[in-house]
Amino acid sequence: MNKKHETYTLDWYVKWFASLFLITGMILRTTQQYMFVDITLSMIGAAGWMWVGIIWKDRSLTLLNATATTILLYGFIIGLTK
Repeated sequence: MNKKHETYTLDWYVKWFASLFLITGMILRTTQQYMFVDITLSMIGAAGWMWVGIIWKDRSLTLLNATATTILLYGFIIGLTK
């Protein structure tokens, strides 16, 4: 089996940590009590995956996560002003 991406490289660590941030954000979202923490973790996760998409030259991954990061950044800024 031929792997597309190597393991234990910087992008490998970023994708796994970004995934953990996104999963944690989604778990917090279900509580509906920690919205600012949810948005912050989700934004960090989406930004990490955007970076991975750029490194991998994967336009769909980059576009999806650039959009998610922008939307979550807006929510983050709104949360700071409250």
